[in-house]
Amino acid sequence: MRKRINVYDAFVEGAKEGFSTAVRIIPYLVAILVSIGVFRASGAMDFLIQGIAGVVRSCGIDDQFVGALPTALMKPLSGSGARGLMVDAMSTYGADSFVGRLACIFQGSTDTTFYILAVYFGSVSVTRTRHALSCGLIADFTGILAAIFIGYLFFN
Repeated sequence: MRKRINVYDAFVEGAKEGFSTAVRIIPYLVAILVSIGVFRASGAMDFLIQGIAGVVRSCGIDDQFVGALPTALMKPLSGSGARGLMVDAMSTYGADSFVGRLACIFQGSTDTTFYILAVYFGSVSVTRTRHALSCGLIADFTGILAAIFIGYLFFN
């Protein structure tokens, strides 16, 4: 049996619901974007990367991958921010360099965990996320390690 549904009215009703959802998640998006801006502008990202490079060097491990880590560390926060850092790594080190290629691998091996939690849980007003954050960050960390391994396996 077929129902007669006015497609245009159904579309307009769905658009109204989509707009109200977008308005509800704006504060979460603004919070993420401001946090990213503060993290980069304060020099905390550079400080963290230099610290990681020092620790890696002191362990006697090749630290060539550290130049691509800003992309990996930004990806859980913002996909577009990570993409900007990937382009920056390719501009600084070269698109065909190990760091440039590894930054590209990081783009596909991790996800925008905090963005996903803020947007999806924020849009339906979920406040108790339980283990979602820790599971997402563990998956991101695993993806970073796998990307480094794959990068060294194929490009070094």
